[in-house]
Amino acid sequence: MTSPGIDVRDLSMVYRVPVREAGVRAAIRSLWQRRTREVTALDGIGFQVGAGEAVGLIGPNGAGKTSLMKIMAGILRPTGGSVRVLGREPFDRHPDHLRRIALVRGSQPLGGAPELTVMDSLQYQGLVYDVAAGQLRRNLAELVDLLDLGGLLERQVRALSLGERMRAGLAMALVYRPAVLFLDEPTIGLDVSAAVQTRRFLRRYVAQTGATMILTSHYMADVAELCPRVVLINHGAQVYDGSLPELTAHVGRDRLVEVVLADDAEPPAGAHALGDGRYQLSVARDQVPDTVGRLLADTRVLDLGIKEAPLDVLMDEIYRRTGTRAR
Repeated sequence: MTSPGIDVRDLSMVYRVPVREAGVRAAIRSLWQRRTREVTALDGIGFQVGAGEAVGLIGPNGAGKTSLMKIMAGILRPTGGSVRVLGREPFDRHPDHLRRIALVRGSQPLGGAPELTVMDSLQYQGLVYDVAAGQLRRNLAELVDLLDLGGLLERQVRALSLGERMRAGLAMALVYRPAVLFLDEPTIGLDVSAAVQTRRFLRRYVAQTGATMILTSHYMADVAELCPRVVLINHGAQVYDGSLPELTAHVGRDRLVEVVLADDAEPPAGAHALGDGRYQLSVARDQVPDTVGRLLADTRVLDLGIKEAPLDVLMDEIYRRTGTRAR
């Protein structure tokens, strides 16, 4: 790996949250005697990301991904451990450092004044980040082309759809050419076409600029297409750091056998009904030939297909298996 653009060591994050008791007396008492409890969001996280790497940060809801992303972006200060991004502690919020990183959240992809046009917003962003006029023009021309923003430039931000806001938000984040890009659920709420377009753009941008990218997403298509490496977090603990194919290989040994049966045929034992005479069986890879042979011999099969389990199904199984917190 090249010199680390991101260096996370033994990171922990503990929140204190109020304990709310039922009843009027408890509510009144809490006004002067507030009780709290500790919640551990992150515990012992450690990894390095080289310059130009694209890494997926994955895990179920509540795993700690967003807390980790905010720490690396400098929004939160960790309880323990250390983080260095491009050689600096991100939570110091040094202006020179902020010009070299960007955070894009799918839940809020575009900030700024909603009454401004997209072009006004982009130009203002360039001024805030001190981009030279000539460089700003070149950057804008490239982003408008790559993100197909030509028809949006004169529209007000408030009038944009979610997919349009995502494209404009990416342009806002990239107009000053950050060296590190943090993406938190960049395709959330997008339709299939918009999600594909967003992934295509991000892949081209990273390839052309050599930017480092950290991505969180519940859509595994985002991670599989953009990130050769993943870090899996569950219950605040890091349980895996490596390639996605190697991770899924541990649970991807089964195959899905789908059959369409005649109306009077008896469904095979253990089959999951899909409707319209279709059934699905999960079968160990080495048992597929025997299982298919028995089905064809014993049952009136009209059609049969064999496929690997979808990635989302495999990830659900991985999250279930890693649900007991790593120690």
